[in-house]
Amino acid sequence: MAGFIMAAQLIGALSILVTLHELGHFWAARAFGIKVEKFYLFFDAWNFKLFSKKFGDTEYGIGWLPLGGYVKIAGMIDESMDTEALKQPAQSWEFRSKPAWQRLIVMIGGVTMNVILGVVIFTCLLFFLKKEFATVDEVNKQGIVAYPAGQKIGFENGDKIISVNGKSIERFDDLYSATVIMGAEVEIERNGSSKTIEVPSTFYRDIDKSLRAQYIAPDSIKCFIKKVTEESNAFKAGLMAGDKFVAIKYSRINNAWDLVSVLHAFKGTTVPITIERKGSPQVINVEITPEGKIGIMPQEKCDYKQDFVKQPYTLASAFSYGVKDAFEAITSNIKGLGKIFKGEEKVKDSLQGPIGIATIFGGDFDWLRFWTLTGLLSMVLAFMNILPIPALDGGHVVFLLWEAITHRKLSDKFMERAQIVGMVILLSLMAFAFGNDILKVISKN
Repeated sequence: MAGFIMAAQLIGALSILVTLHELGHFWAARAFGIKVEKFYLFFDAWNFKLFSKKFGDTEYGIGWLPLGGYVKIAGMIDESMDTEALKQPAQSWEFRSKPAWQRLIVMIGGVTMNVILGVVIFTCLLFFLKKEFATVDEVNKQGIVAYPAGQKIGFENGDKIISVNGKSIERFDDLYSATVIMGAEVEIERNGSSKTIEVPSTFYRDIDKSLRAQYIAPDSIKCFIKKVTEESNAFKAGLMAGDKFVAIKYSRINNAWDLVSVLHAFKGTTVPITIERKGSPQVINVEITPEGKIGIMPQEKCDYKQDFVKQPYTLASAFSYGVKDAFEAITSNIKGLGKIFKGEEKVKDSLQGPIGIATIFGGDFDWLRFWTLTGLLSMVLAFMNILPIPALDGGHVVFLLWEAITHRKLSDKFMERAQIVGMVILLSLMAFAFGNDILKVISKN
């Protein structure tokens, strides 16, 4: 069932992203009077399709190969490699008969739609789902909790954040951005004195390998139970979703790191666990497995003191931060590619194919996670498509810019060959990504 949920979420996200991407090309083409012969979600390889219906001049359909989608624009050399029509005289409604600037707009239409979608998704996530955020000023009233990954680079409990790369920040969550975890200078206040902590450019690896995605947090973060696995020791003992951990035996539980550490310290024994349920403390005896688990999924929530006030997102601030969060995805991708080209990262460790992406969505459905990943994928899709690789939108953009600057149109033969080269590159990358995902699954098992 978990595998089905993963696949369904991936296909659902791709359907949204691909449809809107191709809609960008479609609307731009129609705006300039260019005929669009096909509009397909997924590929109808070898002319096999799950559904098709023709409305006007366009055939709309769903293909069987869920690796993307396409619009077939009349008079354009694309992935269909249908060059027969190009042997005929150019018609007024064809792509090739339009001026370079119009063709350029058509080609960037898909990327533009993905950027708009990414910004809209992140804005809505903040305004409708997250609704509020912790400000640095409020967190500084009590200071931070430093987790092991943060302690490793110099953070300590009680530190107060002053600036990042010389600039003050308002939202505490921005300390988890790629701008920080891929290398930054964080100025903090400790015991009345300022200190600069150098976050190394490889720090994101330590976070990935740590037991927490975060390295610092407000000291008011507490550990709650998000989910109890059926028939687990926690389930049999009576622990419930929503319970807040207070202590295990004589060890106080302040956060998820404390929980994991203490469970491992008492693995293979039965211990009294103090929890708070609906404001009332309870003590429940739970058996810990030899692996140090009890069968729960922890979740950390803010359990702020009365003087800690969270800032609500207005529509304007949600949009402003939504734009920032959306483009943060592109920033991290650019930095990631830079590390690959510099030899600091291996392609096989950095590249995620469909299987890898599906596992990130997870085996249970969560709206916040689904839309967060869909927004990230939308921005990644925009970034990848604008790369100057033949067969991608970015390749066509480069050729059109050359034509606009030199006033010399590239020959159809050159465009055909460039398209073939680009498709070979893309299919090779796709095959590598699939193979890499499969090897990762095998190695884990």
